[in-house]
Amino acid sequence: MTKIQHQDHLAALQDIRSMMQRSTRFISLSGLSGVSAGVCALIGAAVAFYYLGKTPFAGEQLYYERLVGNPRWGINWIEFSVLAGSLVLISAVSCAIFFTTRQARRKGQKIWDETTWRLLANLAIPLLVGAVFCVVFYLRGDIGLVAPATLVFYGLGLVNASKYSLRDLKFLGLMEIGLGCIGLFFIGYGLELWTIGFGFLHIAYGLFMWWKYERTEFRE
Repeated sequence: MTKIQHQDHLAALQDIRSMMQRSTRFISLSGLSGVSAGVCALIGAAVAFYYLGKTPFAGEQLYYERLVGNPRWGINWIEFSVLAGSLVLISAVSCAIFFTTRQARRKGQKIWDETTWRLLANLAIPLLVGAVFCVVFYLRGDIGLVAPATLVFYGLGLVNASKYSLRDLKFLGLMEIGLGCIGLFFIGYGLELWTIGFGFLHIAYGLFMWWKYERTEFRE
């Protein structure tokens, strides 16, 4: 076999591998979607710290109890949490859809196919279970466990969904789970860990993914 034939065989194998990967994994996730989600989370966290009148890492554990009978800005802290969380989620998801759709178009891939639905289903199952846990914690008065629980179940969702996406997603999920477990032992730092997990880790992960997979495409 000549050198040219060997190179042709390698190219053919790479093409086959690429087609198989596209058919079983959603590989159009954009690193910029992670960065944008992290930025949205940081903005939301900054507003939350300001609303609560809380200094990061000050160690005040049950800081939210001060606002139960003393609401700020005309809304109580529960209404604020729901409103702020919804705005952050909507903004982050919108940015993720925009950047991921753009990435898929650049690669000439479909954004909605069977693999996409599998990824979303595997992500949604732990998130829905986590939502039930958070509601139960709230109803039982264990409000300090809500922030760590969101990190743990979100991380489980990422690990579960990584089977249908880039394997790097699994490591982000494991870090989110680790932060959530730490938060279970340090209740007073739930918002800080939430900021790190949903904010800084998303930005770091997004930049890493952009550098690893998209930098060359961006130059082109």
